[in-house]
Amino acid sequence: MAEDWRFLTNHGRALLCIAEDPGARLRDIATTLGITERAAYGIVVDLAEAGYVVKDRDGRRNRYRVQAHLPLRGALSRELPVGDVLDLLVGAGTRAEGAERAAPS
Repeated sequence: MAEDWRFLTNHGRALLCIAEDPGARLRDIATTLGITERAAYGIVVDLAEAGYVVKDRDGRRNRYRVQAHLPLRGALSRELPVGDVLDLLVGAGTRAEGAERAAPS
C-alpha cells in the first residue's frame, strides 16, 4: 500500500495554515505544505477566488480572513461550513482571529 497520499488536499492544508496564522507568508505556507511558493500562491488565489479567503493588505504584508460560514466544496458536504471543519482540525480558539462566521439568525 502506497503511503504517499495525504488526508487533505493542498488547498485544505493551505486553508488550515491560514486559519492558524492569518498573517502567514506564502513562503511559510509553501514550506509547511512542501510545495513551491508559486504553487502556494496559486492555491491562495484559488481560495480567494472561491471566496473562502479574503486577502487584506497590512503594510507590505497580506493578512487573510477565512470565510468560515461558507459550505465545504463537494457533493457530500454541502451542509457543513468550513469553520466547523477548521474547528475540528485546528481548534476553535486558534482560528478565531482570522475567521468570519455569519451572524446567527
